[in-house]
Order: sequence, then structure tokens, then C-alpha cells
Amino acid sequence: MSDEPESRATLSARSFDDETGLDEALRPRTLDEMIGQDRVRENLSVFVRAARERGESLDHVLFHGPPGLGKTSLACVVAHEMGVPLRSTSGPAIERAGDLAALLSNLEAGDVLFIDEIHRLPAAVEEILYPAMEDFHLDLVIGQGPGAQSMRLDLPRFTLVGATTRAGLLTSPLRDRFGWMARLEYYPPADLERIVERSARVLGVGVAQEAVAEIARRSRGTPRIANRLLRRVRDFAEVEGGAGARVTRETARFALERLDVDEGGFDRFDRGLLLAILEKFDGGPVGLETLAAALGEDKGTLEDVVEPFLIHEGFLSRTPRGRVATRRAREYFGIPLGPAARDQPELL
Repeated sequence: MSDEPESRATLSARSFDDETGLDEALRPRTLDEMIGQDRVRENLSVFVRAARERGESLDHVLFHGPPGLGKTSLACVVAHEMGVPLRSTSGPAIERAGDLAALLSNLEAGDVLFIDEIHRLPAAVEEILYPAMEDFHLDLVIGQGPGAQSMRLDLPRFTLVGATTRAGLLTSPLRDRFGWMARLEYYPPADLERIVERSARVLGVGVAQEAVAEIARRSRGTPRIANRLLRRVRDFAEVEGGAGARVTRETARFALERLDVDEGGFDRFDRGLLLAILEKFDGGPVGLETLAAALGEDKGTLEDVVEPFLIHEGFLSRTPRGRVATRRAREYFGIPLGPAARDQPELL
């Protein structure tokens, strides 16, 4: 076997091994290690310090915002800063009240319980969670029919950290039981550059500053995407230049183009949505279900994953009549305003 195929096989095997715990390795463990989200970090630092000085557990916290901005990382930071274990689960994984009771009854005083996608908790489970959060006890019903009995189980004081991309779907009773709710915002390019530099150090990857800027600029304001692009650019650099090859601006641009990530950070889903509105529906407005059918995509994916960044960047607008591509989107793709849309003020 020649050296080149052997080298690539070794690279592939090593890449698969690295991916297993890579996300965990790239996560910050302390507030000092975390980059960006300055207001959230400053406030969280105050609340953690106050709780530690009082010798109490931290009040329940809800982190919400678009995916990939660091909600899970912040939950890990909270547990580390409080010096307690982190127990993690997700809303869809808790199907029955008994599942939640088992989780809560195994907690120890001060533990942090992290529930991702907390808006997807079943209604019956959510009702069990109310007294657990507020009064630290569980009200359980054992048995059925006339022989059913109610039992109260006392719980140690714990901290619930919830994360959701759709805070509007949380019921008021659940939302009101959180002591603090923090919204995470998209990251500016300067913060993303620092994140890419830190991740490159953790991965042991040499990256030119121009390549760092290129990756950060195309990362849609999202650290998760920045880290993913860095890993893929690293793969291109190592396959072309061998293990440990330095990532240059040219390599980064070539890899990102191969990944269908354009200068604005748009991938094929972003471009497909905007071009569908512009070319098929004359700029809009168009309903979400119609748009999803035209693209062959799930409307939930469009609404939760694709649209938030486009709206944040001013390329898309949600109106009472449907989705509208803005003037900025037309200018980006070089598509003039069609005759059927010239009387619509939201497109001008």
C-alpha cells in the first residue's frame, strides 16, 4: 500500500475517534473561558457568587435563543461554577411522570438538572415539575381507581437549568417558576474569531489569522457552526497538506466553497428559501406551509433553524400575510423587484 492512501486512512480513523468527544472538549468550563454573551455572563457571575456566599443552590435558570449559541455550554458552566454535578436530559426523553420522578429522586442537594428542549415536555410531566421547582417536593399518585393513593416525596434543593429555542411555547406556569430567564443573541464576528482561535488551540490546528476571519464571517453568528466549519476546513487542509498542515486563507475559502457556504454565510437551505420567495413568489408574501411544500422541507425546520438568522440579518421578514424577502435579499442575489410586487410597501 502506498504512503498516500495509508496516510488518508489514518487521518479518517483519527477523525472519527476525535469526533466522539470533540464537542465536549471545545465547550468552555468556566465563565472566564466563555467568550461572548457579555451581559449574560456578567449577570450569571453575580448570581453564582451570591448563591455560593449564602451557601444555597442557584435559583432555576432558563436559557433561550436560536440553536448553537451556547445554552448547553452555559448549563455546564453553571454546574462547574457551583462545584456540583450536572445531570442532563431532554424534554422528549421524559415521556411519563415516573421518568421525571426517577430523575428528581436521584438528585442530591445542590445538583444541577439540565433539561434541553424543555418546551417539549409532555403536559402531564410538566404539572409534576411545578411543585418540584417551587416547593421541592413531588406529589405522586400510586395505583388507579378507588384504591389510588397520593404520596408526597420531599426533594433536596436543586437547580433546574432549562434550554429552549422556542420560549413562546413554554406555558406561563412553567416560565414563571424560573428565577432568571436569559436570551442568547447571535455572536458578532470579533467574538467568533476568538472562539475559532480558542477551538484551533484545543484541536492543535495551526490557522492563519485571515483563515480565522474567513471562517468567523461565514459562521452565521453561531459558535456551533464556527466550530463545525473549523473542523471541516482542518480536514481539507490535512488531506491536501498532510497531518498538522496549517490552514491558510486560500484553503479556508476553497473548503467553505466546497461546503456550499457562501460569502454571507448562507448555505443551500438559506439560499433555497430566499430564492424560492424571490423567484417563485415574486418576493412574497407567502405562507410558511406553501413555502415548505415548495422547498420539500419541514416547516418546523424552516421556522426554527433557517429563518431566525435570515430575519436577524434583514434578509427575510415575517408579516401577517406571510414571509417576505426584503430589499437586501434582492440586492444580494441581484434580482429586481417584479411588477406584481411593486405595490407592496413591505418589499420597497
